[in-house]
Amino acid sequence: MMANVGDRLHVHGHTVGEVDHEGEIVEVHGRDGTPPYLVRFDDGHESLVFPGPDATVERTP
Repeated sequence: MMANVGDRLHVHGHTVGEVDHEGEIVEVHGRDGTPPYLVRFDDGHESLVFPGPDATVERTP
């Protein structure tokens, strides 16, 4: 997975009824755009994220 600051991270729910989580990548800590990412989620909290297979990156233009 590769990302840049400003891209959006989408983490999809694991079970029925669990909502997806979305946020803006504010820092990239890996080499050449690789994880981990510091993400500011839409609910306001920030977390260091090592995305799994349930996550996708939406690139910003």
